[in-house]
Amino acid sequence: MEISDIKIRKTMHDGRLRAVVSITIDNAIAIHDIKLVQGDDRMFVAMPSRREESGIFRDIIHPISAGVREKIEEEILDAYRRYVQ
Repeated sequence: MEISDIKIRKTMHDGRLRAVVSITIDNAIAIHDIKLVQGDDRMFVAMPSRREESGIFRDIIHPISAGVREKIEEEILDAYRRYVQ
């Protein structure tokens, strides 16, 4: 799997939400509305989700393996850091 494009769509400075990001995988699949969130200890990626009637948020799309999640998060964080410099 190759992340062929990362677009920082919107950045924020107030609150914990830092950016809204879109990625393209293998020049074939686009994933929109990925959120970059400032946690207590580190910045992390939150996959697109929707709220169910019960009020619980459920991811619409998510990586199956920890390795893929780490790769996506690392590449998005790198792109964000370059964007804000």
